[in-house]
Amino acid sequence: MILLKTKEEIALIRDAGQLLGKCIAEVGKHVRPGITTAYLDQIGEQYIRDHGAKPLCKGFEGFPSAFCISVNEVVVHGIPSELFLKEGDNVSIDCVIEYNGYVADSSYTFAVGEVKPEVRRLMKVTREALYIGLDQCKVGNRVGDISHAVQMHCEKNGYSVVRELCGHGVGFKMHEDPSVPNFGVKGTGPLLKEGMVLAVEPMVCMGSKNVVFSKEDGWTCSTRDRKPAAHYEHTVAITPEGPDILTTFDFIEKNIKES
Repeated sequence: MILLKTKEEIALIRDAGQLLGKCIAEVGKHVRPGITTAYLDQIGEQYIRDHGAKPLCKGFEGFPSAFCISVNEVVVHGIPSELFLKEGDNVSIDCVIEYNGYVADSSYTFAVGEVKPEVRRLMKVTREALYIGLDQCKVGNRVGDISHAVQMHCEKNGYSVVRELCGHGVGFKMHEDPSVPNFGVKGTGPLLKEGMVLAVEPMVCMGSKNVVFSKEDGWTCSTRDRKPAAHYEHTVAITPEGPDILTTFDFIEKNIKES
């Protein structure tokens, strides 16, 4: 069942989204060679709790950490560890928080130092695909319009999108209906209505779309061909005025420009 939100509830989800944007920006300040992903998770969890919010990934179906931190060929759900980041890595930092009873979800892919031009291009196209998908988040469109727009932008640039994982409804809980795939057919899927809140999240592979899940932890999702992947995500509300993005990259990108 798709749960619609009131304007007042959307405002509270926005509060969570803005806090989450600041949190990922704070973690992003520490993304550099020689830092472990466990250290990034520790910084982020402390920030979340210090600001009166809850990290919803931690403990979800046994997931051990506050953040999913995915490096290079890991697409999503990377478990923070004593892995040291190195020059040229790309790392996606994905988090879900609850703040004052409302939930926001966001992800951003960071470059660790200087990355190869082909990795930089992958990151650029994935970020573009996110906003192209968000542009379809309008009353009267369908979920397939979002999915198709993301898929077409990625594939025309020579990339592939993951099939096994997708975006979703969000706001009251971490995962709500409907599912929002990154591939699909225009004009299909659930109708977009005022009050829907979605997490749109392109997960894009430089090579094949095929992925494998770790047999050791059951979470880590990596490209089968070991080529890099990127992942960007926003929480967005469907309104009569058009898509209303409730999370933010502003704090993240301000830090990047100043570094």
